[in-house]
Amino acid sequence: MGLEEKLPSGFILSTVEQAAGLARKSSVFPATFGLACCAFEMMTAGAGRYDLARFGMEVFRGSPRQADLMIVAGRVSQKMAPVLRQVYDQMPNPKWVISMGVCASSGGMFNNYAIVQGVDHVVPVDIYLPGCPPRPEMLLDSILKLHEKIREEKLGVNREEAAREAEEAAMKALPTIEMKGLLR
Repeated sequence: MGLEEKLPSGFILSTVEQAAGLARKSSVFPATFGLACCAFEMMTAGAGRYDLARFGMEVFRGSPRQADLMIVAGRVSQKMAPVLRQVYDQMPNPKWVISMGVCASSGGMFNNYAIVQGVDHVVPVDIYLPGCPPRPEMLLDSILKLHEKIREEKLGVNREEAAREAEEAAMKALPTIEMKGLLR
């Protein structure tokens, strides 16, 4: 007759997941991948006026092996895409990606052969940040949304199962071209 039998089911496991989520969200280290004008706004967000240090992100890491968040700021050319993927692959797990700006998210106004039409063709993206260029306040808001996502992630086998379920749900989703309503 131990403590486990007296507590409600799943009480201790959910508390451990919440504590780990809080610790992970409070210690996110970003790797910069500034490719265009959005990089200026990203650098401004790290300066004194907006102060990313409030969120435990005071230093942008120069090495991908020390970072777990990649902020892709600006347009990604076809020549830069393999480098971007290599940097992403060198980051330790768990890792997250913010696509900053319309050029990184969808190619922006550069609809030609030289620019990747969305960084999600190269790396999986967790948060899309619109704008040309997006303001530092918008980057802070997207970081806070990513913190909520990190805090609610499962651990271990539960995390793998949740990722599999999310992938299956995404595959079953109705394509945008077939949606009715405000889009059509």
